[in-house]
Amino acid sequence: MKYLKVIAFTHKQIELKELGKLVICQEDLTVKLQRVKVEFGISELFYLATCNRVVFVMATSQEVDRPFAEKFIGSLEMGLCSHYMGTFMDAAVIYEGQDALNHLLRTSCSLESLVVGEKEILAQIRKAYEQGREGGLTGDYLRMVMNCVVKTAKEVYTHTNISKNPISVVSLAYRKLKDLKLCSNARILIIGAGETNRNISKYLQKHKFSNFTVFNRTVANAEQLAADLGGEAYGLEELANYKNGFDAIITCTSATLPIITPELYASLLNGDTGRKTIVDLAVPNDTAAEVLEQFPVNFIEVHSLNEVAKRNLQERYQELVHAEAIIDENIGEFNLQLKQRRVEIAMRQVPEKIKEIRSTALNTVFVDEVQSLDQQSREVLEKVISYMEKKYISVPMVMAKDILINEN
Repeated sequence: MKYLKVIAFTHKQIELKELGKLVICQEDLTVKLQRVKVEFGISELFYLATCNRVVFVMATSQEVDRPFAEKFIGSLEMGLCSHYMGTFMDAAVIYEGQDALNHLLRTSCSLESLVVGEKEILAQIRKAYEQGREGGLTGDYLRMVMNCVVKTAKEVYTHTNISKNPISVVSLAYRKLKDLKLCSNARILIIGAGETNRNISKYLQKHKFSNFTVFNRTVANAEQLAADLGGEAYGLEELANYKNGFDAIITCTSATLPIITPELYASLLNGDTGRKTIVDLAVPNDTAAEVLEQFPVNFIEVHSLNEVAKRNLQERYQELVHAEAIIDENIGEFNLQLKQRRVEIAMRQVPEKIKEIRSTALNTVFVDEVQSLDQQSREVLEKVISYMEKKYISVPMVMAKDILINEN
């Protein structure tokens, strides 16, 4: 397990607003990761970015320390100045081996989340891994790691109350929005058609909100969400031309720079001077700070949910003990599976070696003796050798696995 390494930047060490500077644009992500994978001699790699963490998961024999991490992050060309690079490196947490696996399992079970018990994190990890796999960034080792991650998370969610009546970032945001007592026909602009906005839209629809307009970079995705909500859909570029007014904006995109600038916001208001609501669940924020300074706005963001999340952690503390016991058990199982997999890989050459020995025996060492046998004797000899060949292939594998199991 010593080759498993994790470089993590989370809400525990970094302000959420600053964490957004480490988010890589999805359009460039695979190309950048493929390049650094080769540059740093990393065998396997994938990248996870959520509203409260940025994580690089890798399989490598390289020593991953602060100098490595700094060069690695620098090579991703995120445009960080030396000040921010130093700040992020001071806050980076590097895990190796069993500690790395433990961190991934705790993350998948939401024990490391801003809101403990939210199940969304498992789906986000799986999506991040799948994107890495499809980009040719991962292999057999991280496949085994992900199998363990998914199995552990499912067991924790099934056998503990960690997610009973879950309070996710999305549901917390909706609760704050609900407290503002918007009427059910409030005009709601949804910017971004990703998973977070789809989830909060479900809450709104469930509570009878019905007036939606969706904007997204990919129009097809906007149309799909708008169809589910009975609303209208536009490309993101049409936001600047929208003049039909609004009461609330819900935004969550992967943009690295603010989308809602003071100029755009003034255009959307179209002369309206009333106080509006913005629910910004993007990291970094889609809303420029100047908007909040220049206009009356009820502003709900991920960072503002922190205190509620802390109370959530206290309520679920007793369940953490049960979840951690499940994690420890799965780490033990993974260690055994990893050893068994190494035996399987090492034993792949056994069949070919056995066949080589057989060929040498029949065609070189005992060639004269074999040729002197009659046809019936040769057939019996062939059956005996074939039987022994199969046993010589299977027996060592079974014995090796038994030894590993007994050792554990």
